[in-house]
Parts: sequence; structure tokens; C-alpha cells
Amino acid sequence: MLRNPSYKYFLLILGAPVNIAVLLFHISRRKNDIYHTLLEETRLELLESGYMGQLVEETREQLLKKQQFFRQNASAEQTEREAHKIAKARFQEELTESTNRKLLLNGQQRLSYAETFASCIQSRAFLLLSFIPGIFMYLLILLYSSPYMKYVFERLLMSLFVIMGVSVLVFTILHLSPMNPAANILGETATEDQIANFNRIYGLDQSYLSQLWNNIKGIATFDLGKSFAGNEQVTATIARKFPITFTLTMISLLMSMIIAIPVGIISAMKRNSFWDYTFMFIALIGLSIPSFWQGLIFILNFSIKLHWLPATYNPQNWLSIIMPTIVLGTGLTASVARMTRSSTLEVINEDYMITAKAKGLSKRQVLWKHAVRNAMIPIITVIGLQFGGMLGGSAVTEKVFNISGIGSYIVDKQFIPDIPSIMGGVVYTAITISLINVIIDILYAFFDPRIRTRMKQY
Repeated sequence: MLRNPSYKYFLLILGAPVNIAVLLFHISRRKNDIYHTLLEETRLELLESGYMGQLVEETREQLLKKQQFFRQNASAEQTEREAHKIAKARFQEELTESTNRKLLLNGQQRLSYAETFASCIQSRAFLLLSFIPGIFMYLLILLYSSPYMKYVFERLLMSLFVIMGVSVLVFTILHLSPMNPAANILGETATEDQIANFNRIYGLDQSYLSQLWNNIKGIATFDLGKSFAGNEQVTATIARKFPITFTLTMISLLMSMIIAIPVGIISAMKRNSFWDYTFMFIALIGLSIPSFWQGLIFILNFSIKLHWLPATYNPQNWLSIIMPTIVLGTGLTASVARMTRSSTLEVINEDYMITAKAKGLSKRQVLWKHAVRNAMIPIITVIGLQFGGMLGGSAVTEKVFNISGIGSYIVDKQFIPDIPSIMGGVVYTAITISLINVIIDILYAFFDPRIRTRMKQY
């Protein structure tokens, strides 16, 4: 951990009292460290042998040849100073290497701070005494010792920076926007005093940096304030609208996986057949259909003409979620089916598939144990990206079927612009997509042992 700059300073800061005590003990032990004695002996040997003068002479000749070749004009004093500087660095490298070789020949090692810390931590008394002042440091060490926990922790930490970066960018764009929230909400008949009072109440009369700091502080404390329109708590509003968006997304995802993965596998195993052409043609249509047009066609046929399904969403009627689910899942189903087909086609022609067949495995074992498992990485990527986008809010589908979800909420608020509500939607979307990406990376390791190995090395 001390060799890793990303963790070194956190380790030293979180365990500052413990590190100070260990450092003092390390300084006292260094007095008896043979490394410094060998270092001084080696230095004297190299100086007595004239190695330093030899390095200066060689470096001077090389510099003169270089200057002559490139036709550079340099004074003798500059050349001599540069030669001594380079020779000193080379002398130090040779001194360190020679000293380390002597230590290896003697079967000894240089006493480092990490070795002193390791020897101290092996003592139960030291561990008990240092546990309370160094509890955060020990938690960090425990986290670092597990490659999977370390990987997830690092990705979550990176997600925090992404969320903050996106929030600052979106707030800056809203601040520079020519739209006036007070005038849009209060209407054309609003007086200048009313607009000024509105800006004062919501802090819009403050400087850019003050407003930005208040927004970042609100994001950190999950207190996004009240919306300009409706005066509602933004956090509570998003929490209230999240369940329907999540339900709609999950049903669409399950429907897509149940249909798309078998269709893609069948198309790959029966390549260039009637089934392959039929399935891929349907998938191409599914990718090409605009969701708003598909939703309107569904409403026209199944609601207005046939009276089978309700045209708008009603929480009390489970039939009202069927059409939004199908519309939302159509594009995902088509994307996953095409990716499953192409990924499976790449896998079934690999050498290990031929080996599995030569061993006498049945077609089902070869397909599910070797082909599908190894083809899942790009499929998971497509599913994860599409799922994160849908969970972030499918505004078009929600608008068509009058669903009061996250997507329609963000769209409604951006035309005011309702800055607290938009920032809440942005933070929610950033958190959602970041968490989905972490889950995707974990699934990579579950399906591919090579990725697990790299995570351990990382």
C-alpha cells in the first residue's frame, strides 16, 4: 500500500497517531541498520577507485560529441557542470546497486518503514493499543487485502467524482441559461419586486460560486431543497416517483432477457436459416420503430379500437402497465437479440468449442457451459447500458402513457428551468448509471475467470 500513491497518503493520514509511533520506533532501529554502514563503505571504495572521475570523463566526452554532432555552442563551464551533474546521478545509482548486492550476498535486507510496521503489527499488545486510534487505517488495510472489495470501493469512489463533476457541469449550464425561472413561474404579469423577492427566497440573487456551493452541499447531505414550481421537497418527490420507473424498467428488462437471449442463440445456431432471417428482421424493425409512435399505435389499436387495455397508466389497474412495458422493452429486446447472435457466432468458432465437442460433450453442454457463458460479456454490457438509461428515466414512454415517473418529471422541470428539481434528476441519474456500471463489472468477473485473475493482480 505504501508503494501505491493512491493509498499511501490515505494510509498515513487515517492512522497518523499509530504511524508517528511506528516512525519513532523505526528511527531508533535504523541506528543499528547495517545498510547505512555498507552504504558508506561502498561510497569510500568507489571514490578511492576513481570511479567518480571516470564517470565525469566519460560523460564529458559524450556531451562534447553530442554538441559537435548537433552543432551546439556551449561553454566549457556549462559542459563541465552538466557532466558533473549526470556523473553524480550515475554514481548514486551504482552506489545503491552495489550496496544492495552486498546485502543480498550477506543474506540481509534494508530495514524499511513497511517492515518495521509489519513487525509491530504482529504483536498483539501493539495491535490492541493501536486499534482505537488507527481503526480507520486498519479498515482501509482490510479493504485493500480483498481484491474484490478493493475494486468495488475504487469504482464507487470514482463514481463520487463523476457525480460531482456532472453536477457542476449541469449547474453551470443552467446558470448560464438565458431562461428566467422567476419570470417563467410567476408569469408575464409579475412585477420586478415580485421577481426580486422570488430570487431572494430561492437564493438566485447570490453569486455563481455561492449557489454552486449550496448545491454541492445539498447533494452531499441529500438535501436538494424545494422545487421552484410546487414548493415540494425534491428528494421526497424523486423517492415517490422512483418506484413506478423502477417497476416499469424491471419488467421490461425481464421480458427482454426472456425473449432476446433464446432468440439470439437460436439465430446463431441456425445461421442463415429461415429462423435466423425472420428473427433478425423483426429485431431490426424493433430497433427502427420510434417509441413514441409505437406507443400511439398501441393506444389507437388496443385502447380506442379494441378496448382491451387502458390508454393511460393507473396504479389501481395492473393491465395499464402492459403497453408501456412492451414499448419500453422493444428496443432493448432487439438490441440484446442482435448482440447475443453476434457474440455467440464469435464464440462457437473458437478452438475450445471444437475441443469440447471432441471430448464427447453433448450439444446442450457445449452450448450452455462453453458457448453462452463465454458470450455473455458483450451481452451484459448492452443490457447494463440500456438498463441504466431506462432506470434514469424513459421520458418518451412515460409521457405517452401519462406515467408520473422520473423521466417525465425531469422533462417537465427543465423548461422552467427548475434548478433544484433538475439537479435532483441529474444526481439520481448519475448515481443510477454509476451503480449499474459497478454491477456490470462485478458480473464480468462472475462470468469470466480471466477478469477475476486480473482483478486479483490489480
